[in-house]
Amino acid sequence: MRFGFWPNPRSNYEDTKTLAQHAEATGWDTLWLADHFLPDEDELIPVHESWITLAALARDVPRVRLGTMVTSNTYRHPAVLANMVTTLDNLSGGRVVLGLGSGWQQNEHEAYGIPYGTAGSRLRMLDEACQVIKGLFTNEYSDFEGEFYQLKRAPLEPKPVQEKLPLMIGGGGEKVTLKIAAKYADEWNVWGDVDTLVKKMKILDQHCETVGRNPGEIERSGVALLFLSEDESYLKRMKSLRMPSPAIIGNVNEVRDIVAAYDEAGVKELIVPDFTLGTLIGAGQEKRDLMEKFIKEVAPVASEN
Repeated sequence: MRFGFWPNPRSNYEDTKTLAQHAEATGWDTLWLADHFLPDEDELIPVHESWITLAALARDVPRVRLGTMVTSNTYRHPAVLANMVTTLDNLSGGRVVLGLGSGWQQNEHEAYGIPYGTAGSRLRMLDEACQVIKGLFTNEYSDFEGEFYQLKRAPLEPKPVQEKLPLMIGGGGEKVTLKIAAKYADEWNVWGDVDTLVKKMKILDQHCETVGRNPGEIERSGVALLFLSEDESYLKRMKSLRMPSPAIIGNVNEVRDIVAAYDEAGVKELIVPDFTLGTLIGAGQEKRDLMEKFIKEVAPVASEN
């Protein structure tokens, strides 16, 4: 089982680099960045563009995988995105994961004049984009005639360093998103606790059967907030709250049990945002200590099950 670390996109690059280097040094497997241009709220907070930041991290951290959690397909033409991703795969020595979703943050689209469309049209765009990107990754020249995208004898050189650069589809929509994942994904990701992952993985398997795909070809990953502490009063308070996102809450032994359950369910990678590790923004010592504590005291349970 792999463990991915997701730095807060609101942190400046020096803090992001510090956390990324600490993640690499302590044994995390992947670095994930959100693909947004502004927060989903009225407050104006600086946010670095994800792919440029990943290029800088490729220089500053030489081992871990690098990916987006996840890129909104609406922000870039898929042929342009395929060129960007392939370039980074070459610059990083073959460490890139393309996390891709249909897009959801309406205020970004409105602010920058990017067509938002409907949920249905964005999903149809995502389906076409997957075909465009995978074709460019593998074909000498690509032709495509779709509702949203058209290619005419389009090349992509150089090709990715990886024999199969992973395409990770993000999202849990059971009727359409999971079917898109069944058709095209090398990896699939969703926010969720163990029960949610198990339920949606069964639906993903059903879609694989429908489209004639071996479900074993698709790695599954989950995202959850982490509250790791030995302070029982703090944990009691956190457990009493209604969390806005799925969360793993407990002391080392409790968190080990939860991680083992993810592992036993077939989750290949557990991704932990840093938002609840110490201060919300920055690279303080408490955050770095919790990162190391998780890898040293919790993560080994995955290799034991």
